[in-house]
Amino acid sequence: MSQLSLADVVAALEAERADATAQVRDLDRAVAGVVEASRDSNADDEHDPEGATIAFERAQAMAVRDRQRARLREVDAALERVADGTFGRCEKCGCEIASGRLLVRPTSHTCVTCADVKR
Repeated sequence: MSQLSLADVVAALEAERADATAQVRDLDRAVAGVVEASRDSNADDEHDPEGATIAFERAQAMAVRDRQRARLREVDAALERVADGTFGRCEKCGCEIASGRLLVRPTSHTCVTCADVKR
């Protein structure tokens, strides 16, 4: 990690964690708002002209929220790797992860070679 200092990585991860946490909080509110709005409408989504829209909005907000929660788990896992000294090492082969990859995606837990094999 010659181009990359551990302090910079931790700062970037903590900023990403704060952003993901705020987005999850906002999306939780959005989902709750859609659910609350649907209480005033017909419960039969299939026959209610607005039902499909409400169901779609709810599903969309929940999907985005779930992606942000997954992002939060990735960030937390990366911070754990920093704490236990394994950050920057590939979980598959044990080789060092290129600093360029970590600059772009600090939550990376595999090297490029092992990530390509996974695909």
